[in-house]
Amino acid sequence: MSLFADQYRGRRVLLTGHTGFKGSWLAYWLQQLGAQVTGMALDPGSEPSHWQSLGLDMADRRQDIRDAAAVAGIMAEAAPEIVFHLAAQPLVRRS
Repeated sequence: MSLFADQYRGRRVLLTGHTGFKGSWLAYWLQQLGAQVTGMALDPGSEPSHWQSLGLDMADRRQDIRDAAAVAGIMAEAAPEIVFHLAAQPLVRRS
C-alpha cells in the first residue's frame, strides 16, 4: 500500500512554480498519485528544462504570480482543494 494511499486521488491541486526543478518533480509525483494538477508559473529558465522533459499532460498556465487579477482568475478556474506554492526567484541576487 502506498504511503499516501488515495490522499491525492481525484483532488484538484494548484501548484505554483511547476516549471522549476522542484515544482516539476512535485507535479509528476502528484499526477502519479492521481491528482488533477493545474500549474501556474513563468517559462522555464533553461532549455531544455526538466519540466519539458517530463512531458506531463496537465493544465499549464503561464502567469506571473505578482498579477493578482490573473491569479484570481486561474484560482477560480482551477477551484483547487490544495495549493502548493513553490514559485520563487531561483537566485538570491536577482530577488
